[in-house]
Amino acid sequence: MRILHTSDWHLGRSFHREDLLGHQGAFVDHLLEVVATEQVDVVVVAGDVYDRALPHVDAVALADETFARLAASRAQVVVSSGNHDSAQRLGFGSRLMDAAGVFVRTDASSVGTPIVLGDEHGDVAIHAIPYLDPSALLEPWALSHRSHEAALAQAMTRVRADLTRRSAGTRSVVLAHAFVAGAEPSESERDISVGGVSRVATSIFEGVDYTALGHLHGPHTLSPALRYSGSPLAYSFSEADQVKGSWLVELDARGLGGATWIDAPVPRRLSRLTGTLTDLLLDPALEPHEADWVQVTLTDPQRPARAMEQLRRRFPHTLVLQFPTPVADPRAPTAPAPGTSDHAIAVDFVRHVRGTPASAAESDLLQEALDACCHDPDLDVLVSAAGPVRQAPAGGGPR
Repeated sequence: MRILHTSDWHLGRSFHREDLLGHQGAFVDHLLEVVATEQVDVVVVAGDVYDRALPHVDAVALADETFARLAASRAQVVVSSGNHDSAQRLGFGSRLMDAAGVFVRTDASSVGTPIVLGDEHGDVAIHAIPYLDPSALLEPWALSHRSHEAALAQAMTRVRADLTRRSAGTRSVVLAHAFVAGAEPSESERDISVGGVSRVATSIFEGVDYTALGHLHGPHTLSPALRYSGSPLAYSFSEADQVKGSWLVELDARGLGGATWIDAPVPRRLSRLTGTLTDLLLDPALEPHEADWVQVTLTDPQRPARAMEQLRRRFPHTLVLQFPTPVADPRAPTAPAPGTSDHAIAVDFVRHVRGTPASAAESDLLQEALDACCHDPDLDVLVSAAGPVRQAPAGGGPR
């Protein structure tokens, strides 16, 4: 049996406000090509089909098209829900979809009941464990404590109980959406910690022929039988160096025969550039990055004016502009001295942030802005029950 392991599609997600639906559609086209060319028997999706519990209608339409195309292909499909999915919404119609060979499992009550598929060597029991909320399962499952490890340990107890009832030649596959120890997260995964505890031990999945993990967006091989496929697209600049794709897993008569990595298409690369504005604009070696999505860290001692505008002339897809964390300025007072005017504080703030004093014109503009905030000639005197109340002096005097 040939199994294509993928996860974390996050349909409907954007990238720094850039729409990714077209790129996600390109991955679906790639997925169908791999199914055909590699003669894939089963596609498994280990959670986070959608990016949010209430997905956009365009994301739902793409998911519907994807599952319909997969149902019409040579492959059967097994899907489990992730922490970004709404279990109820993703699982809607699952009993009807079973008949089409698309098996969607989102309910904790289904844990321990596998999808049983077969090949020339016999049965393969695929246990699709949905994302498990330890808080919701603490009492129903009588967990010893509230953690992801406790919930998954109980889930695997149910899986093993099912496998012991099957014939000795039955091979096993598990789908799980979790943060397993030994893997490194990126910036784009949503935190699933409960009480500060989110990681689960690799030993929980021992004895299974193959475990298809989801949640982390980078590919990881924790053991030959325990792998993350990662997301098919990069969803943060922390993933710029990750290779995206899927695992093609081979099950033979004895169990795991091997796993081969298949690269996914890269519609637009990610680059992280660091340097002064002048260097980034003039360095010919940076020409290959001009079509990339770019994150720029400027190291100029003083922040250049209109930096983003200038960068986008060369790198039109610059999405993030940042500066190194500033070193504490020993000249900056911890608090204004008593009697310091608002104008003096504002002028000093400009000097501190920019590194150069405000010009005379800027100083006058700051004074004008403060005057506009602090003085209203139509309300010089407020009348209250207690008598006249004098307004704050014009010009932002001492407070």
